[in-house]
This record gives sequence, C-alpha cells and structure tokens, in this order.
Amino acid sequence: MELNQLKSDTDAHMKATLEDARRKFQHIRTGRASVNLLDTIMVDYYGSMTPLSQVAAISAPEPSLLTVQPWDPSVIKAIEKAILTSDLNLNPSNDGKMVRIPIPQLTEERRKQLVRVVHDITEEHRTAIRNIRRDANDKLKAALKDKTISEDDERRALEEVQKMTDSYIAKLNDLGKQRENEVMTV
Repeated sequence: MELNQLKSDTDAHMKATLEDARRKFQHIRTGRASVNLLDTIMVDYYGSMTPLSQVAAISAPEPSLLTVQPWDPSVIKAIEKAILTSDLNLNPSNDGKMVRIPIPQLTEERRKQLVRVVHDITEEHRTAIRNIRRDANDKLKAALKDKTISEDDERRALEEVQKMTDSYIAKLNDLGKQRENEVMTV
C-alpha cells in the first residue's frame, strides 16, 4: 500500500461527500424560486419514471415563479401530478402548454423545519467523512501491522488524515451555515 495513494483516495472520497452535501442543500427550498428545487421530481413518462429535467425545460422567470415547459404536451398532467405529490408543498397549475408553479413565501414554522433538514444533512455528511477517516486509519494500522510502513510513517499519515478530516468538516459546516442563513432570510 502506498501512503500517497491512500491520502489521495481519502481526499477524493471526502471531496465527493462534500459535493453530495452541496447537491442536497440545493434541493432545500429557500424563499425564492430555483430550478434546482425540482431536480428530485420524477415523472411517469410512458410507463417509466423519468427525471423532470429530461421531459421538460424548467425556468425561473420571476423570483417567486417556476415554469415547466414539457417537450411533449401529452405529459403535462403527469408533470402536474408529480409536483403535487412531491414533498415540496407546491401547487402547480397548467394552461395546456406550460405548468406554472408559484413559490409561496415560507412561514416561520416551515423555515425552522427546513433548518432542521439542513442540520440533518450536515450531520449525515459529517458522519460519512468520519467513516472515511476511520477506514483510512484502519488501512494505516493494518499496513503497520504487516510491517509495510514504519511507525513514524503511520503517525505522520494519521495526522495528515486527521487534518484532512478537520478541513472537510469545517467546509461542510460552512456550507450548512450558509444554507441555513439563506433559508432563514425573509
């Protein structure tokens, strides 16, 4: 086992975890319209569940309105149904060619719920980063036991993995705080 390879793999896994958190934060609703809000919506398109972005063009012409323009007008009812049944609490309407989705202002109670969701996502990803650290540390200890690395190399590598972990957790906490502020801003 090469130490540099272990460090780069650990860094790549932590970076991927941070990106996953960033993607999940984008799906959390703030007070204004964002096309990312509808990324998780799946539409029944001729019998198969298809992401909304693959069957329609989504845009945000105003800060409090999203529009969905399907490429095939026959799926407009399915799009409307998918948005209604999602957990986004949105009420779409269609004019036969386009689905309009007004984005209502968030209530204080709903904002607090969303902040709890942000905290949950942050904690889930913190745990994932710590698990990546644990796996890297286990590999280092196994390499020491197999005598493929020295005790000094193991100690230095453990310190580097810890510094990497602390860095990624700090970045994750910053992302969480930023998203929390966006949610709480009226």
